Formats: sequence, C-alpha cells, structure tokens
Amino acid sequence: MMINHPHQFSQNDFPPLALALGFFDGVHKGHQKVISTAQHIADENEVKSAVMTFDPHPSVVLGKKRKTVQYITPLEDKIDLISSLGIDFLFVVRFTSAFSSLEPEAFVKEYLINLNVKHVVAGFDYTYGKFGKGTMETLSQHGKGNFDVTTVAKLEEDNEKVSSTKIRELIHAGEMIQAKDLLGRFFVTKGTVVHGEKRGRELGFPTANIQLENDYLIPKIGIYAVRFHVAGRWYNGVCSVGYNPTFKAPGETMLSIEVHILDFDETIYGEEVQVEWHIYLRNEKKFNGIEELILQISKDVQTTIEYFDGLDK
Repeated sequence: MMINHPHQFSQNDFPPLALALGFFDGVHKGHQKVISTAQHIADENEVKSAVMTFDPHPSVVLGKKRKTVQYITPLEDKIDLISSLGIDFLFVVRFTSAFSSLEPEAFVKEYLINLNVKHVVAGFDYTYGKFGKGTMETLSQHGKGNFDVTTVAKLEEDNEKVSSTKIRELIHAGEMIQAKDLLGRFFVTKGTVVHGEKRGRELGFPTANIQLENDYLIPKIGIYAVRFHVAGRWYNGVCSVGYNPTFKAPGETMLSIEVHILDFDETIYGEEVQVEWHIYLRNEKKFNGIEELILQISKDVQTTIEYFDGLDK
C-alpha cells in the first residue's frame, strides 16, 4: 500500500499491527531478522504483521545536489522480496520534503499510532523524524504507551556488520560471493533485451544486450560468470559490464551490460530478463586484435563452465 503524506488513515482502518520499520534496501539478512522478529511478535500476540518502508531514498530529497541513487533492490524488487516473506501489510511511504520535516513525535503519532501499530520493531541504528532526531531510545517516549518497542541488535557475519553500505561496497568491488553471504542470495538485476551493435555475433559469441529497468547498483566493470533468466528458464552465461574498449574510440563512454548465454540460440529482443551475478572473472581490457579477443572470450566461457560444474557437484 502506497502512502502519500499527509495521509487520511485512522486507527479504525487497520487491525492491530506488529510493524517492522526501516528503509530495507537489499532486504538482506539483517533486514530479514527485523522483519521475522515482527512476524514472531505478531504470531505470539495474535495480531497482523506489517512492514513500513520508504521511497525514494532520503538522500534524494535531503541532498543539496540533484542525485540519482542506485539501489541494491529498487522499489519493485524490494516489494517482491518483502511480500515473499509472508507479511500481512506492506506500507510504502513516499519520502518527500514535507514528510522529512515531521518532528519525531509527529511521525510516531501519524505513522504508527494512527495506523494502529501495537508493537514496533526496528534495527538498533534506526532514526526517524526531522534531522533523524528520533532514535530507538526515544521511540517508547514518543509512543506514550500506545505500543511496545523491540530493538534488533546488529547482525554480524565473520565480525562484519551486515549492512546495505557494506553490501554496496562489495558489489562495487566485484565481490559477488561475499555480497551473497550478507544478502542471503545472489545479487540480481532485471532488465529488457534490446538491440546492440551485434558485434558479439560476428565474433561467434552472440550477446543479449540488457537495458536495466530500474536504478540498480551496477557491479564493478569487468567480466562475470552469471546465471541468466529468460522465458521461465535459467541459463549459465558470461556477462561483460563496460565500454568495449577494443572497438570504442577514446572518450566514448556508453556503458553496456551484455550476456553471452551458454548453449542458447534464440532471438529474445524485448524479453524481460534477470541477471544473477556469481563471480568476477577479470577486468575489462583493450585487446590488440580480434583473434586475441576471441581467444580470451573462449577462456572466459571455459572458466564459467568449470565454475558452474563445480557448483553442481
């Protein structure tokens, strides 16, 4: 349910709720812990479970410069992932200048008490209200006895806090396995197959050129072993993220995402597809000629086959 500020809801519009509160970009293991805690409390108290998240990212509204944020899970993906966890109610609050100006106490009254929230669950570092002045320490005080509060401690993997910031760093560095360990699943981007320059076909390695559907975080430039989903099936593939320096003139800066799908020979323009990012194989480089490039792509294909063969054992 999308909520625009100011909303007109009252307590009578909803059953009693146990609510997980957060931005939840990535819906990673730490977020899952917050949400599952709210579900457990809902079950124990025989109330409905709920999640409240926000869109767009606060930095889009609060930043002084025009800003485009790249997300681990753009809103559509975030909704799908949270919904798959079995939540009864999902509130997506539109984050605007007016909403961000709410004093912490006003946020609690309008967005918790007035939505019939009886128990609030959030991470230890959650803040709310104007300038983020509201914290988990002030939440009970602002609630005035209308709801209970549970603070979820930080989740760590190998002494590293599980956070969206850390996962972003890993994806930017091409550390896809480490990102998967914190997310609880491989990083996935969705898009549409569009016409490219058809150069891969000429080289004997046809590629699907992907136009991303949303503002996804894009992994480090280079070559990856990936899985590729199209028309209801998953395939293995080799993905190139970069600028095709062997063919581009200096200064050309059109980033492309292209996937050579293994054991696949179909025309799929216009299809909605998913790329599941597995391992970084190598950096993008400029080759001295076509033969050198073809040889390297053949090696990339072989490495990818061996990687997925290893997963299947």
